[in-house]
Amino acid sequence: LFLDGPRTTGQALSGPWEIVYLPFVRRKIDRLRRAFAEEITATGYAGRFHYAYPTKANAAEEVVRATLDAGAHVEISSDLDIAIVDLMLRSGVLLPEHWVIVNGFKLPGMRYTENMLRLKQPGANVIPILDDLAELPPLIESGLPFEVGIRQKSYGHHHTQAEMDAANSRFGMQVEDVFKAAELIASAPNLRLRIYHGMVGSQIVEEEDFVRWLTPPIEVYTRLRLDHPGLDVFNFGGGLPGPMTLDVDFDESRFAHGLLSTLQKICAGLNIPVPDVMGVVGRYTVTEHGAHLFKIIGAKENASRLPWYLIDGSIMTSFPDVWALGEHFIVLPLNHLDRPFRQVQLGGITCDSDDFFPPKNSPSPLYLPVETRDLYIGFFGIGAYQEMLGGVGGSKHCVIPEAQELIIDRDTAGSYRFRVVPGQTAQDVLGNLGYRLL
Repeated sequence: LFLDGPRTTGQALSGPWEIVYLPFVRRKIDRLRRAFAEEITATGYAGRFHYAYPTKANAAEEVVRATLDAGAHVEISSDLDIAIVDLMLRSGVLLPEHWVIVNGFKLPGMRYTENMLRLKQPGANVIPILDDLAELPPLIESGLPFEVGIRQKSYGHHHTQAEMDAANSRFGMQVEDVFKAAELIASAPNLRLRIYHGMVGSQIVEEEDFVRWLTPPIEVYTRLRLDHPGLDVFNFGGGLPGPMTLDVDFDESRFAHGLLSTLQKICAGLNIPVPDVMGVVGRYTVTEHGAHLFKIIGAKENASRLPWYLIDGSIMTSFPDVWALGEHFIVLPLNHLDRPFRQVQLGGITCDSDDFFPPKNSPSPLYLPVETRDLYIGFFGIGAYQEMLGGVGGSKHCVIPEAQELIIDRDTAGSYRFRVVPGQTAQDVLGNLGYRLL
């Protein structure tokens, strides 16, 4: 990799490298918003679309800043997220028109709950999403004016409300408690029910399936709306897929058309107005903005099923979803593209037997050039969750240091800007573990 010039004059950067390309974040936000805007016009839909980004997908400052700059609202889920919002408020990036959707568990006495109430007081547009009836008393007792939401226990692929109620999920309320919460909110002078949250899954790649699975939550929303006219936002949560593999071909316009048409039909049947639609989309937003580049440091043929190509980093610490979930990512060679290819398997530099790719029992073979001298490869589609799950700045398995990072952005004039974040030193890694270098 060369920075600020061609090979003869540029600065050569040794690997491995994490690459962050922020224009992709703004591009995805614009793409989904444009798809909904076009389908709202095409269907004559009377509501609006609201885009929100959940920090849990990637909480890096440059990523959260890019989403807010692009006009997305923000969803948080933990106490330290409050600090992130506070910093964004102070820096002027988070504006009064941004919604701060407070998800996660907010039980009485929790620091998260107390700091949420504190955050409301400076004037941030804080909207708690109730996950449990026990979360209501602190809001009511605070006396602070809140718009609130209710999350139903809808996660999974269900055909009826009874199936949703019986689902094994720790998130959200059963239908009976949803209606009970709505009544308690209506009787509280400082609260207004605004949002219904009915997330049904993650990484849903078929548009028709997505809309079909959202139909039972939509039916609950419409029943709730009959008694609570202030309820005007249907939040389908997440679920939009990020292209972690080359075969993902999700059509945002087709999904938007199906969802809006279904909402129109069900709402018309009960003679109620259609709601605004909200999506809280993390993986969709940031999957493509991240890549990780490695060098092949050796090829090992030891009568294994396939040759081993060894990289100068770790697969399992860089991409935890590979060994934990058997997840696939896009892996491509960066050079030697004119040479013959062969099927191989990748091995990380740790001494762990699980540090390999493709994952176990994978139906997708990996082909890379036969020539391994100075061969570089890239893992693409890794911008969501992987760095957060692996831990930023911590000590990794087999004390493998964190890679260097190159952050790329473009200014309003279209010029590229680069920022290099150094990788971990031996002192960083060992200091985390309590060692003092002499």
